[in-house]
Amino acid sequence: MMKRNLLIIGLATLLSACGFQLRGTGDVQFALKELDVSARNAYGETVKLVTQVLENNDVRVFPGAPYSLVLSNEQETQRTASYTSSARSAEYELTTTLDYEIRGAKNLLLTSNQLEVQNFYVQDGNNLIGSDQEAVQLRNEMRRDLVQQLVQRLQLVTPQQLDELQQVAEAKAKAEADALEAARQREAAQPQQSPVQLPTPSP
Repeated sequence: MMKRNLLIIGLATLLSACGFQLRGTGDVQFALKELDVSARNAYGETVKLVTQVLENNDVRVFPGAPYSLVLSNEQETQRTASYTSSARSAEYELTTTLDYEIRGAKNLLLTSNQLEVQNFYVQDGNNLIGSDQEAVQLRNEMRRDLVQQLVQRLQLVTPQQLDELQQVAEAKAKAEADALEAARQREAAQPQQSPVQLPTPSP
């Protein structure tokens, strides 16, 4: 078991060093050719993987691009799924979610969505080191699955779609601003009541 886990870790390291390609993303076509990419965890592995896949497929990633991909929230939860025959072993369910947004000019929100992956691993009480290594490898695989899902979504996005969403977002923002201004003007036009004068008590 230990040898198997060490082999998995070694292969993962080797693939990463060789410029590992996500499944199905060896030859990806994106209609979007320019994109800014950011994340709450700016130095996290997920944003690095996303940027790598985009740049490897002829998408120019840079601050100031017309549209921005924002990885707004990535969370992992773990729960006990079942217990094995041994009281010291248990199967755990890992769930990772990734919220993302695409924003346009004036930082207006154009679209947002959430991706999710789930998987299981067994925590062996007799081999904690091996179980921990397996869990790390599983988390890396789940992260790659999330990125692959995101890439597949981005392949469907075209500049024309985002231009239309930008127009809708600008119209909505203008309507909200006009409504706020109208409310402010109505409030300003209302006569201000004088403060109530209390009678002065007689000496």
